[in-house]
Amino acid sequence: MSSAAFETQRAALADVVAIPVTPFAEDGSVDRDVHRALLRRLLDGGVTTLTPNGNTGEFYALTPEERRLVTELTLDEAGDRAVVLAGVGLDVPTAVDSARHAREHGARMVMVHQPVHPYVSQAGWVDYHRAIAESVPELGVVPYIRNAQLTGARLAQLADACPNVIGVKYAVPDAAKFAAFARDAGLDRFVWVAGLAEPYAPSYFSAGATGFTSGLVNVAPSVSLNMIEALRSGDYPAAMKVWEQIRRFEELRAANGSADNVTVVKEALASLGLCRREVRPPSRPLPKDARAEVAAIAAGWSI
Repeated sequence: MSSAAFETQRAALADVVAIPVTPFAEDGSVDRDVHRALLRRLLDGGVTTLTPNGNTGEFYALTPEERRLVTELTLDEAGDRAVVLAGVGLDVPTAVDSARHAREHGARMVMVHQPVHPYVSQAGWVDYHRAIAESVPELGVVPYIRNAQLTGARLAQLADACPNVIGVKYAVPDAAKFAAFARDAGLDRFVWVAGLAEPYAPSYFSAGATGFTSGLVNVAPSVSLNMIEALRSGDYPAAMKVWEQIRRFEELRAANGSADNVTVVKEALASLGLCRREVRPPSRPLPKDARAEVAAIAAGWSI
């Protein structure tokens, strides 16, 4: 497929890439009805790109059956209102099976989670992603890069072999490294998504990103959309006003190695009466003394 064939997918990445939470029912199962309601809230709020089975969706805590369910619910609710970028990963056969399942149900793209392995070679990183990308040549493929050692040349090598690798979710917390990596890989060759969400979006946009991921968008879609509109127009002072507005919320999520990354989002949603606060281990519920602060932040946003 030519790169022109992926025009819709590329445009969808240059946006707020929402990572929906996976709500759980009282018995611990995925709450299908609440999940659908949260997805409709995102769509009604103006979100047009959804990533089921992302980290904010507790990808690693879900069973294979639950991951398939989450993909299917998201694709069903999205319909023609949003482009779905389905999260896949783990061992290669599992990732390939997930990608093909997403394709069969109408997904246009897959986001490949960072390889979970204690020994990741750079050549092996290329091999891993190539095996997945070649299994679904008609889907856009977006590597999720958290490895600070990976070079831009390796991404270019992957895309030479797999033209459906069209975008990158870059999540190394170093704006200078991102700027260099993007230029080494090919700044205009890929759509660059700031994979560390709103706190890093202004600095990464200044270096070439055109989209950012968001978990906060689950709580306040308008806040995330306000930031991307400011960034698109090059109004960095306006973007930083939004940054100041969300700073404390994101600091709570990032504290202690992002221990409460999902927990804070679900707590905010719970404070608004939208879903239960429960998360699965190795995440943990927020201590009671922190719940009030999260609720106060969420209440202060124009939802």
